[in-house]
Amino acid sequence: MGQSSYLANVKFLIADDNAFMRTIIRRILATLGVQDIREAGDGAEALKIIQTWPADIILLDWEMTPFDGIEFTSMMRHADVMTNTFMPIIMISAHSEYWRISKARDMGVTEFLVKPISAHTLFSRIRNVIERPRPFVNAPGFFGPDRRRREQLHSQERRENEPDQIAPDQIMGQDEINDFFNQGDNGKMPHYTPPQQDG
Repeated sequence: MGQSSYLANVKFLIADDNAFMRTIIRRILATLGVQDIREAGDGAEALKIIQTWPADIILLDWEMTPFDGIEFTSMMRHADVMTNTFMPIIMISAHSEYWRISKARDMGVTEFLVKPISAHTLFSRIRNVIERPRPFVNAPGFFGPDRRRREQLHSQERRENEPDQIAPDQIMGQDEINDFFNQGDNGKMPHYTPPQQDG
């Protein structure tokens, strides 16, 4: 089955405050055979669209106003008024620090794609969403695709392994991100919890 027929009936919502980036993504999707695409210039507009239009996959920028992609994902996964909380969300960002990847995954993002994107990289993440869907987990403090995080190391083992652990600000490549989202960290990557902010 060619890409054109593969994605012909899949509906995409692009949420990005950069009109040029939305145009690039739209053109790539069209090249891949996507026929039904809607666009939103910010998270608020995206929420309005999905309440009345049945998107299948959301392509979401991290940095937007009035609220960013992380806040949008939280609303999608936790808002009582949302009826499509299981919708796949592919986050797209120019930044790939470990703390961002971890935070996106822990907020319920399905896949993470680093800019600049290509037809190949975007199609690979879309195909993963369609062909390898992860079961959703509903647990205290988390609702979203199974993170497969394995907290098997004891604190002493963590101290011994610290030199091999990923620092919060370390840049991750797309292959590392894919593995982190889809294969689980196998105890090698520490869960990063950013400091709590007052107020």
